[in-house]
Amino acid sequence: MTSNFQQAQAEGLCLRYPENIPPHRDINYETAVNMLLRATAMSTNVPFAWGFVDKPPGKSRFSRVCDAFLGYLIDSPEGQVLLLFLPPQSPFPNDGLRFQEQEVKFTMPAGNNRELEVHEVKFGFIPGGQDSNAWRCRRRYRLTKGGNSSLVLVHYTQGPQAQIVPSMMNHPVRNYPLRTVNEPSVYVAGEKMGQKVYPSGGLMQSSAPAIQQPGMPMNFSQQQAMVAQQNTSMDLLDQRRREQEQRARAQAGAAAGGQRPPPRPEDDDSGDEIDHISTRTLALNRYKRNHDMMNEVFKYAAYGASLDIYSRRMCLRIMCSLGDKHAPPPPRPYSIFDKDEIEQKTAKLQEEIETLNASLAERRAARQQDRPDVMISFGNGITA
Repeated sequence: MTSNFQQAQAEGLCLRYPENIPPHRDINYETAVNMLLRATAMSTNVPFAWGFVDKPPGKSRFSRVCDAFLGYLIDSPEGQVLLLFLPPQSPFPNDGLRFQEQEVKFTMPAGNNRELEVHEVKFGFIPGGQDSNAWRCRRRYRLTKGGNSSLVLVHYTQGPQAQIVPSMMNHPVRNYPLRTVNEPSVYVAGEKMGQKVYPSGGLMQSSAPAIQQPGMPMNFSQQQAMVAQQNTSMDLLDQRRREQEQRARAQAGAAAGGQRPPPRPEDDDSGDEIDHISTRTLALNRYKRNHDMMNEVFKYAAYGASLDIYSRRMCLRIMCSLGDKHAPPPPRPYSIFDKDEIEQKTAKLQEEIETLNASLAERRAARQQDRPDVMISFGNGITA
C-alpha cells in the first residue's frame, strides 16, 4: 500500500480542503487575502483529505458564447476554487490540464506586513478534444508573510483564448484511470498537526509514508514533509516519556526493597560528553594546552636571563669564537633553569597524580559494587 501511495503522490495526489468552496467568477487580490486568512484559522480544526485535482469543470461552448454576447454567467461550474496544502518548495500537482505558455510568478504587499504570492498561467485546455480552444486560466495565491505559507488558494477561470497547437491536442498529461487511495485525512496545522482521522472517527498519530526516495522524479509531492516531521517528533516524545516512566518505576521498586537505585544514564562517566563539544573548541583547548607545556620548557631560555646576563653570555661566546685563552668557559645550557622551582613543581604534580589515582580507584570500586557482573579494565577494555 505504501508503494501505491507514493506512486499516487508522484501522479498528483495532494491534501485538499474536504468541503466544496462556492465557485467565483473573479477573485481579486483582496478577496484572495481574506480567503487565505480565514483558511489559516480554519485549517487548525478541519483535517485535509487526500485527493486529485483533475480536469476542473468549465463552461460548455454555448455558455461561453452567451457570456460573450450577454455579459453574465450562465449556470456553469466555471470558477472552481480549491484550497490545497502545499509546502512552499513543493511543485504544483498535475491537474490534468495542458498549458501553452509558462507560468508567471509575482509578489505584492497585502497590508499589515503581509505579502501575497501569485502564480498565473493562461491558454490551458484539456487534451483529447474536450476543448476546442485554449481558454482556461489558473491562478494560485499564497501568503508568504502574515499567514500559513503552505496553504494555496487555486482559482480556475476563463482567460484569453488561443488556438490549440495540433501536436499538443491529443496528448494527455497523465495516465487514466487515476489510482484509488484510501488514506485517512490529516490535520495540517495547529496542535493536532500530523494526526490522522480515520472514517470511524478515531484519532491516531502514526508515521506517514516516506516522502521521497532516491531516483524519484522531481514532481514527487513533498506536501507531507511537515506531517512526517511532526509524527517523528511525537514518536520521540512518547519514547522519552516511556523511558522516564520505566526509570521512575525502577527507582521506586529499588527504594521499597532497600536497594540502591541504578545509576542514571547521565551519571555514566563514559566520556561520551565529547560528542557534544565542537571540533573547533577541542582544537583550541588542545593548542592552548600544548602551548602552556612548551612555555614551561622554553620561557627561561627566552625571558629568564636579565639583559646583563644575556649580554655577558654573548660576549663570552664571541671571545671563545675569537680564540681568547683567558675567557672563562661558557655556562651550560640548563643553567638558566631554577632547580628548586622545578623540584617544587614536580612534587606538586606528583601529589595531584596520587589524588587522581585515589579518586579513580574509589569510582572503580563503586562501579564494580553497582555492577558486580562486569569487570572493568581500562587497559584491555570491558569484559564480562
